Amino acid sequence: MALNLLPELPLLDNYRSLFLNNTPLLDVRAPVEFNQGAFPYTENFPLMNDQERTDIGIHYKKFGQDEALKLGQQLIQGEIKSERIEYWVQFIKRHPQGVLYCFRGGMRSKISQQWIYDKTGILYPRIKGGYKAMRRFLINELDASSQRIEPIILGGRTGIGKTLFLKKIKQQIDLEGIYHHRGSVFGKHVTPQPSQIDIENSLSIRLLKFLEQDYTKIILEDEGNNIGSRTLPPNLFTKMKQSPIVLLEASVDERIDITFQEYIIESLAEHHNFYGEEQGFKRWSEQLLGSIDTIQRRLGGVRHKELKGLLTNAIKHHVSGNIELHKEWIRLLLVDYYDPMYDYQLSKKQDRVVFRGNQKEVFDYITIERNIT
Repeated sequence: MALNLLPELPLLDNYRSLFLNNTPLLDVRAPVEFNQGAFPYTENFPLMNDQERTDIGIHYKKFGQDEALKLGQQLIQGEIKSERIEYWVQFIKRHPQGVLYCFRGGMRSKISQQWIYDKTGILYPRIKGGYKAMRRFLINELDASSQRIEPIILGGRTGIGKTLFLKKIKQQIDLEGIYHHRGSVFGKHVTPQPSQIDIENSLSIRLLKFLEQDYTKIILEDEGNNIGSRTLPPNLFTKMKQSPIVLLEASVDERIDITFQEYIIESLAEHHNFYGEEQGFKRWSEQLLGSIDTIQRRLGGVRHKELKGLLTNAIKHHVSGNIELHKEWIRLLLVDYYDPMYDYQLSKKQDRVVFRGNQKEVFDYITIERNIT
């Protein structure tokens, strides 16, 4: 892994431009680093795998940089080296305007740059300061953007269709989409949530793009401090708590239909696609029953028993094609569990409510009165 560095290895540090333009990024860090946090439009083709990184790191601490480089040269040579360079070459063919990075923009990305040049004659740029500098830029910008925006918070009872409404608006951020969670105890998806770091990076970039277009008024769904097992950035959450609220309203039957579509139709389809039909139905049923048990203490023994009995019965009849029974337990869940919590929470922020109405009325208010596209 010895280096004969070229006089000029191209170096970029316009982080704002990189993120605003969705620049494809080649991440040459080890997989364990990539999984802890990365950026949108990034692919991970590492210079070193996790074990090699560990071994070389230990060698560096014991014997210094030169000996660590020698070990790296021994571990990454021949067919292994050729295979890794080929991954980079294929990435460059797909993304000639891309950029590569390692953790600090140092040795690993320089080595990758030179190997790419040796193989192709292409001087592919690397990012100054690497992942660490880009991450710091996004954290700082997230805090700054949170102060500049003028959020309008979209509230309403569970099952009211807030996420569906957001799709009609351009100037909005779907927090539940970014957090990959439907925002309730029943809101898990089949695949896990992104890391907290990935979520913060995505949020920061989204806000950067809005502010670049001079959009400061942004619709955000009313959320607590947590969405699933991830948290909202403190400065953004503080700003949201100070912002005006617009409430969506709908009948209980409308809310039941929306919840049925999300928790039953869409969630089951997601499980089927991931696990297969039989295993998917089993996993989906277990997730619903487990969610009911999670809120047992808040429900109380009697209501928990009733709700779980209705759910168990609905699952049993679902197999034979009668899926409408799910609406019985959904109604009980909405009216007896979620609505009292909502009423209590709303009572503490009633002074921030500036408008309420059905989907059309709220849409007209936001687009006409607030001039939000």
